[in-house]
Amino acid sequence: MFLLYFALWIIFNGAITLEICLFGIGVAAVMFAFTCKFMDYSIARERQVLRRFFPLIHYIFVLVKEIIKANFAVIHMILSEKEEPEPALVHFTADMQTRTGRALLANAITLTPGTITVTLQDADYVVHCLDESLAVGMDHSIFVELLEDLERPGKEGGKKHEQ
Repeated sequence: MFLLYFALWIIFNGAITLEICLFGIGVAAVMFAFTCKFMDYSIARERQVLRRFFPLIHYIFVLVKEIIKANFAVIHMILSEKEEPEPALVHFTADMQTRTGRALLANAITLTPGTITVTLQDADYVVHCLDESLAVGMDHSIFVELLEDLERPGKEGGKKHEQ
């Protein structure tokens, strides 16, 4: 939060000088202290947010990459004359610990072309796939692994993933 306040100070000033930076550090510190005192925020929570920042950015890049790959797969499927899509409903359970993790997984599935999350009850998903080939490995996808790593407390970036 401190870095966010400082970055906003720099952006609003429109220039970077020593004077603006020093004054910005002071203003950001006062704002951060106010946030900690009156808005139930702490330095421990700040560390927790920073610890999950880079894995979250990695998740977003993987999501964009998978959306692009799925776009090409669906375009190929639609334009191919020899393949007839065979829609399928897939039922699976993901071991997400939080509602946010489950919702992020459902949104990632829906954002990926060719798949739509039909229902989400607790940890049980029902997903409609444009073709059976899109349903393969959905319960062990890269999204599930990355989100499980983000949910683990005390993790500092998770494990490496093969794609």
